Amino acid sequence: MVGICNWSRLRFPGLGVLPGQRKLSFVIDERGIGGSAAEPSGIEALAAVEHLPSQRERARALMALWRDGRISETNDGREETEPLPARYVLVIDQPVDPAGLSGAIAQGSSFQAMLDAACAAHPECAILILAARGGKTGYLARARLARRAHLITGDPHPVSLLERAEAVYTVSSQLGFEALLWKKPVHTFGMPYYAGWGLTLDALPAPARRDPVPLEDLVHAALVERSGYRHPETGAACEVEEVIAWLALQRRMRERFPATLYAAGFSLRKRRFVRSFLQGSKVHFIRDASVAPAGVPVVTWGRGREGSKIRIEDGFLRSVGLGAGLVRPLSWVLDRRGIYYDATSPSEMEQLLATTEFDAALLERAARLREALVAGGVTKYNLDVHPWQRPANASRVILVPGQVENDASLRYGAPGIRTNLDLLKAVRAANPTSFIVYKPHPDVVAGLRSGGKGEEEAPHWCNQRVTAAPMGQLLLEVDEVHVLTSLAGFEALLRGKSVTCHGQPFYAGWGLTTDMAPITRRTRRLSLDALVAVALILYPTYISRVTGCFTTPERIIEELRQWRTESDRRHPTRVQRAVSRLFNELLRRIEEPSRRTGAS
Repeated sequence: MVGICNWSRLRFPGLGVLPGQRKLSFVIDERGIGGSAAEPSGIEALAAVEHLPSQRERARALMALWRDGRISETNDGREETEPLPARYVLVIDQPVDPAGLSGAIAQGSSFQAMLDAACAAHPECAILILAARGGKTGYLARARLARRAHLITGDPHPVSLLERAEAVYTVSSQLGFEALLWKKPVHTFGMPYYAGWGLTLDALPAPARRDPVPLEDLVHAALVERSGYRHPETGAACEVEEVIAWLALQRRMRERFPATLYAAGFSLRKRRFVRSFLQGSKVHFIRDASVAPAGVPVVTWGRGREGSKIRIEDGFLRSVGLGAGLVRPLSWVLDRRGIYYDATSPSEMEQLLATTEFDAALLERAARLREALVAGGVTKYNLDVHPWQRPANASRVILVPGQVENDASLRYGAPGIRTNLDLLKAVRAANPTSFIVYKPHPDVVAGLRSGGKGEEEAPHWCNQRVTAAPMGQLLLEVDEVHVLTSLAGFEALLRGKSVTCHGQPFYAGWGLTTDMAPITRRTRRLSLDALVAVALILYPTYISRVTGCFTTPERIIEELRQWRTESDRRHPTRVQRAVSRLFNELLRRIEEPSRRTGAS
């Protein structure tokens, strides 16, 4: 008979399960519930077997991953930010649950005995008591506390408490097992599954069937052999390392910013996206940055206003559909120094490009990502359009992507030429015999943004005006690309094309482009994969359509492909597309009268 235990050692931040009630991990036991010492269990049989060197090596690597990822059984709380005593021991309370204690051969009085023992054994240390989680009443809620004992409430992430504790005291909490992963002395006053193996200091005698084992054997038995895992984004069976890596990403991203933030000037429709990309922090929305409390970071869109500390813009792998059409974004960038399209001063992205030490693993990951993007035809907006055919008799084809001329990227990143028509004239003057293709910005084609000054004259300066060609396919057909600050120049670099920059986009100045307006402070020479590593891995923030949680660019590529397939299947009629455009334009004008996009 196989029993499935709902208890799991790895839980989704905040809820324990993902949308759709998808658990991250579960326990399957044919011999009894692993948390009970009253009867033999599968974990005892597995831990008692001498493990192979490779299994012990994997267990050691898992312990390191666990610590490096700063994860725990529950992962919703923020790490403790209040100053901790120089020396302390950690005493762990648990919710009142007599039935749960019976499996650990403990009772309510075990908690007071544990607290008294901790105070007696560590007279030189403060005693920190971690209260029962979720506001539940714990056994130590009304305990007799020594003067140097402090009760910690509010459900902080326990990692910050575990890593500095000189010892950990528990009755049967899962945090006792995690303390072993942190290589802490663990004192138990019950008999949980991890006690009685010679790894803990136990107040109760161990069952005769539990003999001393190496920690690696217990860890491998508990985390690998006895637990099953489902990938949080696909739902498919996976290894524990994948779940740890996913949870570590959630922990790292949720701790980037202060616990409380103020966001100024965001429309009602966009606020849900702001909360999503800033999950882990409580966001208060205000009309203007000037009303935010002093010293509290203010979040704004784009270049922001004076005093803004976190600036948001669309990422480089955004959606299937246009940002101006209010389509849900899968990536944004959040910059604490400036914003990437503003060449007048360094941004966080520029700082990363100028200072990052790129190791082989990061560059290899960037190369794989670049290859996947090109193979999948993935670009920023991934629009459903028609392929373009290169003229058979054209020996040299140049693409000139148009931009929205009131974009902030042109105001702050184009010190010379600033209009599409002037760019076309400059390209034609320098390349009189080349076949020049002009592609207006898709927001302009869709009627969501106004065309540029004199743009109706574009056909006089190019050989062909293309509106319905997918950027990914178009870039493969041309020989070179000339841009002001368009992201199409970066997408062209990914495809090995020659790029000439007449403005100062983020990818210019690193030795990869021909720069007509050089940026003197950018002196470092970078490889293409180093640029990709920063632009697509280190700098942006990605949110999964499936989970609503932080994810990786690799996963976003797959979700964009799926999204594009779904869009292809729907095939909206011409009337439906027109109604959608009108509705989105109305909302945009009502809710975002002052919005100016940064990158196009």
